[in-house]
Amino acid sequence: MRSDKDDRRVRYTKMVLKESFIKLLEKKDISQISIKEICEDADINRATFYSHYSDQHDLLRKIENELLDNINAHLTEFYQKSDNMNPVILAEKIFEYLKENAKLCKLLISERGDLGFQKRIMMLVYDKIITELTDNNKITKEDAEYVYSYTITGCVGIVQKWFDDDMKKSAHFMAEMVIKLTSGLMNSLKSGTQI
Repeated sequence: MRSDKDDRRVRYTKMVLKESFIKLLEKKDISQISIKEICEDADINRATFYSHYSDQHDLLRKIENELLDNINAHLTEFYQKSDNMNPVILAEKIFEYLKENAKLCKLLISERGDLGFQKRIMMLVYDKIITELTDNNKITKEDAEYVYSYTITGCVGIVQKWFDDDMKKSAHFMAEMVIKLTSGLMNSLKSGTQI
């Protein structure tokens, strides 16, 4: 049976490996990062690395999964607490979470980042947005998917710009901007306004 001390040691090991990996990712592409470099920076031996991860891509996948799980938990908690969902508060919570994890998030959604990860983030809100757009059959599901793609790509661009500007604008300001932009587009489509 594992002790709390062993669990703490494992958590610490994973944490320093992640931090070292992220530090290296800031400087170079994943294909240029060796396990040896990660382990040297983390002061962890290679056998310990391989007891947790198969390679640097596995480490990146697990970091991305953890981040997505945390964002999803924020979204789920918000949906459960609120029958009358305030989209600005939801978006603000997401921006606050992104800010708390800015170093990692900035890396993952940059041009050098993982496009697969960016698509997975976009899928977190896919069903909700598509349902909202197709409610009352104002637009078709196919048209809603085009609007969704446009909106989400724009949102990723806004987040990238926010990170590039060192997050000078508040999470609340950013949330209001995103909601105003997306709501305006959705409302014009629902009212039957031609694009």
